[in-house]
Amino acid sequence: MRLPLVFAFLVALASAALGQSSDRPLQSLETGLQVQGWEGVGRIDIGRRGFCTGALISERLVLTAAHCLFDNDTGARYEDAEIVFRAGWRNGRAAAEGRVLRSVVHPRYDPNGGVESDNVSHDLALLELTHPIRNRGVTPFAVYAEPRGGDQVGVVSYGRGRAEAPSLQERCRVLERQRNGVLVMSCSVDFGSSGAPVFAISGGRAHIVSVVSAMGRGQVDGALQDISFGVSLGPRLDVLRAALDASDRRFIQAPTAQDNTPREMSAGGGARFLRP
Repeated sequence: MRLPLVFAFLVALASAALGQSSDRPLQSLETGLQVQGWEGVGRIDIGRRGFCTGALISERLVLTAAHCLFDNDTGARYEDAEIVFRAGWRNGRAAAEGRVLRSVVHPRYDPNGGVESDNVSHDLALLELTHPIRNRGVTPFAVYAEPRGGDQVGVVSYGRGRAEAPSLQERCRVLERQRNGVLVMSCSVDFGSSGAPVFAISGGRAHIVSVVSAMGRGQVDGALQDISFGVSLGPRLDVLRAALDASDRRFIQAPTAQDNTPREMSAGGGARFLRP
């Protein structure tokens, strides 16, 4: 486990621009009524190694963070057959679940690049399920490019100490958008929240505007507090869809010892964050 680091660009967030805190606390969605409408968010189990969070964006596609697909110690990519998406997982049961046929990571994400800012900005992956999920009540979410600085957003996630039911933070804030597309947010996340969808509400409907990638600590409104980092979608998600459509094996299949195909990776640099 890496220790969280606080960096100047976080400390420099202007409290005047942020205004008074209006974040809502986490609410556990433990009953059928509470979870209604959020069943498209699920827990992603990777063998017996751990879990992340993901969300359906179509009947067969799950959006999550790229680093969830790699062993944290070795950088090796997990086999797709080891990964299961459990939609609406709650108290030992899923509303629907599916195994992964293929997965694709953004070509500029480097599994050995750590939590550099540029790597975080491309920490995005898609899972293609073996069969479409068409269960009643499990509805895929629409995706928008990104929120704007100062927008109120919400997050549905699983996490350490709350792995058996999703938790909703109905309202948190986008504090800043970095030039490389990293979103700095006040949303509460923990280990297991990686890949969690960040939602905005439009026309009474929730749509995904970002994916949780990392967490850290920063000075906000004169106090040191937990903050989270998300990935802008838009063109980044388009790249993933195109790789699936083209069956681009460089980014869909885990590399083997014989696969020496060069990959385009970010060079790193910038601030470091802590993986949730």
